[in-house]
Amino acid sequence: MQPQRALPWLLTPFHAAALFTAAKSFRDNPILGHPGLNQVGLHVARVRAADAVSQWRRRRLSHLIDAADAADFERDGYVLKRNFLPDDLFRRLSDGIMALRAPARAMIQGDAITRRIPLDGYARARTPQLNELLDDPRWLGLIRYAGASALTPVTYIQTIFARVRGGSTDPQLHLHSDTFHATVKAWLFLTDVAEDAGPFTYVPGSHRFTLARRDWLHRKSVTAAQSSDNETREGSFRIEEAELAELDLPPPKRFGVPANTLIVADTMGFHARGPSVRPSTRVEIWAYGRRNPFLPWLGVDPAGLPVMKDHGVRLFWSVSDVGERLGFGKNPWHAEGLVTPQTPPDLSLFGVAARQ
Repeated sequence: MQPQRALPWLLTPFHAAALFTAAKSFRDNPILGHPGLNQVGLHVARVRAADAVSQWRRRRLSHLIDAADAADFERDGYVLKRNFLPDDLFRRLSDGIMALRAPARAMIQGDAITRRIPLDGYARARTPQLNELLDDPRWLGLIRYAGASALTPVTYIQTIFARVRGGSTDPQLHLHSDTFHATVKAWLFLTDVAEDAGPFTYVPGSHRFTLARRDWLHRKSVTAAQSSDNETREGSFRIEEAELAELDLPPPKRFGVPANTLIVADTMGFHARGPSVRPSTRVEIWAYGRRNPFLPWLGVDPAGLPVMKDHGVRLFWSVSDVGERLGFGKNPWHAEGLVTPQTPPDLSLFGVAARQ
């Protein structure tokens, strides 16, 4: 047997083991993406099992948040907290962050650019008031409850520059689910966000594994590996707004909110970035957490280790750069050098022209 024909067989044990991890790609894993296996319920079985484990873990984390917040989350899939930080702390935090010049990376998708500055040792040393947020038990409690694990989130200063060029649409405007299991993202907005300027958008209640969601997932999983949409092939299923009623779900809610509003959401639920009718800039502290959905214990992930908190993101970026040079795939995150969160992006980094 020729080596290129033997390789898929040799990888079969690894593809099979991935069934019990957070692996989600229908394209890269022939078992996860197998139409016949998904026709008889493979993907639905993974979702059902992951949901049961996440519910078990959340019950053991319920002491971390208020009962009212837990009820809101159960109903909607997110928790919204206006005026999250005391006024004085928020003012000091916002002023410090907006003045921070730090190494950043940026990625372009359609007509939008996302910039991220990791809240690592470099940023925290220059903006010590960040620790008052990152160590706040309310911040960590909501994130850990929504993420159904005792994780330490990866946290950034994130800036969204919307409509920076013409002729291309931001793919984040399309309603989608990040993956097949509970996963958490959080946004503490440092600037006011208007409803027509790229707001966070979420379909309330879409985090629940209902019978209607099960049937929809079954249909999608059978054809996902052959989908014309790359994100669907990667396991991040897209949904049209017109389909929501079939799943007994309401229309999406756009969150036009003032600065100092916190939103923590399970992004297994359907969400998107709302459209911006004009060029706009949104600055936020953004946190993300995802772990193996099948582990029944709460666990502590490596992101919580001091070396990872201080250097992990930059190490990941460096490894991605090396991988690109070795031909293992393009790194979409371009180095911007030292910038502030609101420094206008340099579109020449992405080989595109500014919006006319």
